[in-house]
Amino acid sequence: MNLRRTTSSRPNAVVMVVSGMLVSLVTIVFARLAYGLILPPMRDALGLSYRQAGNLGTITALGYLLFVLLGGVAASRWGARKAVIGGLLTVTLGFTGLAFANGYPVIVVLMVLLGIGTAFCFAPMISLLATWYPHRRGLVIGCMGAGVGAGLFLTGLLVPWLSEWLGAQGWRAAWGVFAVIGALVSVLVTLGVYDPPAFDGHHEQAPPEVDKWRIYGNGRVITVAVVYGIVGMIYIIQAIFMVSFAEESGLAPTTAGWLMAMNGLLSVASGPLWGTLSDTWGRGNALLLSMAAVTVAMALPLVDPVFPFFFAHFLIMGCAMNGLFTMVQAASTDQVAPRHIPITFSYVTLFFAGGQFIGPAVAGWLIEASGGFQAAIGFSCAALLGGLCLTLRIRHFPAEVAVS
Repeated sequence: MNLRRTTSSRPNAVVMVVSGMLVSLVTIVFARLAYGLILPPMRDALGLSYRQAGNLGTITALGYLLFVLLGGVAASRWGARKAVIGGLLTVTLGFTGLAFANGYPVIVVLMVLLGIGTAFCFAPMISLLATWYPHRRGLVIGCMGAGVGAGLFLTGLLVPWLSEWLGAQGWRAAWGVFAVIGALVSVLVTLGVYDPPAFDGHHEQAPPEVDKWRIYGNGRVITVAVVYGIVGMIYIIQAIFMVSFAEESGLAPTTAGWLMAMNGLLSVASGPLWGTLSDTWGRGNALLLSMAAVTVAMALPLVDPVFPFFFAHFLIMGCAMNGLFTMVQAASTDQVAPRHIPITFSYVTLFFAGGQFIGPAVAGWLIEASGGFQAAIGFSCAALLGGLCLTLRIRHFPAEVAVS
């Protein structure tokens, strides 16, 4: 396959989209979400306390939160392709170190690297796809989301298999496999991913410094950013606590596990499907529908915490949640001119990262204070209702960009 292209033509669409899916696999699944699967044998082997283990996950999220804006600025100034490659190499270095590390201080540094690398990868890669394919933004961004769903499913098979095959060293092998895949994806991005012409060669046209503040203070951008923050908060609360809520309500662990697996498999297709719908029907219309579906899904277990309602919850979440991600991400890129997309998407992602950072703490406090999961789920529903109201505003945004 010829990965090259002329300056005036677009890069190979298949290579670009596949690269986006693989970047999301490496940076979101391997660097952020797989830690929960690797944690039990890793904690046992290294003698970590639960507090230390929990801090490692928080440190990665903090690294992402602190550097996500800088990643967007770097992409805007030097090109998104360079930012993505640098982020992938940083994440790969972190994986490699974790495969051999023994001391807790060293592991802390390596987990920070995972967060920093993700900050330089994910948002710039989405900005590349959104810029190259402006009329199919929903579809191409949805394909990146499909990479997360597929990666969760594959990682759920790989990590237990490595632990069974290699015993106490299986967790190290998992980090090693992640490092190899990260290196291969870095090569693919280097060969097949390109910046738009404004960043080709030595003709960088980074936005002036004042443009950042026009973006940060724009009401339309802030509205989308707040919705993205709500989505991030609800996503992490659901991922961490809903299975426990189901098990406490009487569902067998295997049943709850299968419901979560169903959720993951459905999410593989939901991103591209919702993205395509938003490209044709309108971003605001599709976003409103998916937000309403997720709100209903979160409320169902509060009606009656029994199997039919939990089944409906995971079914609807699998069908709608990834689409919600896709359309909020696409909506953020719709508000500004193409040259501002890297900074804009990194800015709204800061809200998403903040939501993911505070969500578990708030939900955990509500669960402990109330002695049950209902308060945390009720809080999630209230936040989603607020997001639904903001989505109504997004639906009425004019077609013209807010920052040109």
